Amino acid sequence: MTEVVSSVLLVTGGLLALLSAVGLHRFRDAIARSHAAGKAAPLGATFVAVAASLQIAELDSTFKMVVALALLLITFPTGVHMVVRAAYRSGTELNQEIEVDELGDALRALDDEGG
Repeated sequence: MTEVVSSVLLVTGGLLALLSAVGLHRFRDAIARSHAAGKAAPLGATFVAVAASLQIAELDSTFKMVVALALLLITFPTGVHMVVRAAYRSGTELNQEIEVDELGDALRALDDEGG
């Protein structure tokens, strides 16, 4: 039974990684590409880590996997956020289909206030 659950988790994690790669290829601008990587990749890594922990079934290895996964889940979204923010502030061209630009509105409001 553990092998079946591990296999399902591994396949699901692999499909999420594939979905992330498709998003990186398909989306037009850097911000949308970062969004695709930032959403699917950590979840896929979570599934793969849980599957590996089920297969190994040793407490020390599972603990190391949990620590590594916790660090990934904390740092990955923060890193993606900072990359997207830097790309936006550097003037990277946005996709023309974007209708709402909340960050641009907030930055303009700060400039108007003198902040």
